[in-house]
Amino acid sequence: MSKIPMTGDGFTRLEEELKQLKTVERPAVIRAIAEAREHGDLSENAEYTAARERQSFIEGRVIELEDKISRAEIIDVSKLTGKQVKFGATVTLIDEDTEEKAVYQIVGEDEADIKSRRLSISAPLARALINKSVGESVEVTTPGGSKSYEIAKVQFK
Repeated sequence: MSKIPMTGDGFTRLEEELKQLKTVERPAVIRAIAEAREHGDLSENAEYTAARERQSFIEGRVIELEDKISRAEIIDVSKLTGKQVKFGATVTLIDEDTEEKAVYQIVGEDEADIKSRRLSISAPLARALINKSVGESVEVTTPGGSKSYEIAKVQFK
């Protein structure tokens, strides 16, 4: 089984979601199923069908989260140093065409959120940045065409 790299924050979020599913969502859906059963004929009971589908989703997500948590390799970003881009790095990039700055942290797949500037390690831009250093340029093929970025800063925080 392969390890799944993630930051401590990402690991904590997965644990919190698992706890929420087990202690709140699972009991709620069990109550909903029991209530729907009381309404009679299950073959034509939309509430029962919806509750069963929700239960199926919850159970599948619990299994998925337990697997990811068991295979997690937590990387303490605060202990990393250097000017080379690695997992957990916060990278400041300059678009070579527009001179716009962008800052991204490279994180695990489950904690990626582009709106929060958290870039998945498997994203094309992150893959292009890994093992590059400050001052180097990277070229990434995007849906809108090819883009070039210069690495202005690498931090581990």
